[in-house]
Amino acid sequence: MSSDLLDKLIKTILKIAEKNIKKCKVCGNIDLNEICSICSDENRNKLSICIVENVPDLWAVERSGIYKGMYHVLGGVLSAIDGINPEELNIPLLEERIKESKEIEIIIAISATLDGQTTAHYLSKVINKYGNKITKLAQGLPVGGEIESLDDGTLFSAFKNRTNLKNNLN
Repeated sequence: MSSDLLDKLIKTILKIAEKNIKKCKVCGNIDLNEICSICSDENRNKLSICIVENVPDLWAVERSGIYKGMYHVLGGVLSAIDGINPEELNIPLLEERIKESKEIEIIIAISATLDGQTTAHYLSKVINKYGNKITKLAQGLPVGGEIESLDDGTLFSAFKNRTNLKNNLN
């Protein structure tokens, strides 16, 4: 990295530190305000909450422009190896948010890793007691992916989660 670019990076980090970045009280995103710009946006769909592992995942979904609902940042995934259990994740706040309304759809958008899928399963059990609709992102073949280059887990998931084209045709 050039020294000019490194200097700019250092100055940017110092500016961020000076502005006192806060964790959103509603979703766990980071922002300059106690309630982030997404949670305070009146145009967002308040009846949909997308659960993500971390803030970069939230912004990846947001960049796509396909989702216009609310978010909930877990702050990681369950991991027996790393000693991360449910108490260390942002699950109690999620329960507070969803227990008020059964009309809220919960979208679980967590990595397809073993820890991610364990977390998704745990979350579905926790959320299910509130009666909300629960969905998770589809998994399988990536757009533009070639079958010969896929790992076994991705190929397995693609076969397991295949869709019926006959019912999707107009």
